[in-house]
Amino acid sequence: MLTRQKISTLTVRSEQEIVAVRQAVRKAMADLRLSLVDQTKMVTAASELARNMLIYGGGGEATLETLTNGNRQGLCVHFVDRGPGIPDIELALRDGYTTGNGMGLGLGGARRLVNEFDIESKPGEGTRVTITRWR
Repeated sequence: MLTRQKISTLTVRSEQEIVAVRQAVRKAMADLRLSLVDQTKMVTAASELARNMLIYGGGGEATLETLTNGNRQGLCVHFVDRGPGIPDIELALRDGYTTGNGMGLGLGGARRLVNEFDIESKPGEGTRVTITRWR
């Protein structure tokens, strides 16, 4: 049976708050005793998604939860913004696609770094990305 425990919700409206998300994710992963490799992957994915939320969504919130499912433990992070949304999610996940000045590896790269990745977006309403890494 899956149980969730909310750790914190962090507002992301500045570069400094992206750093706070990175630090919170690193601490939560270390507290769960996930490997350094797993910590680095999750922190990298969270950093990319927080940055996207700030740049493309005008900011938002990142909510961290610990997950327990039997003897498995993990960390889940929800990134929610009320920005313009993503009109074509499949296209946005494609490597090389960008609406900005980046390399177009953000969403797809974040998806590859985690065990579970979910994205919901509605143009004009915002975007919700959820990532999970299990031990």
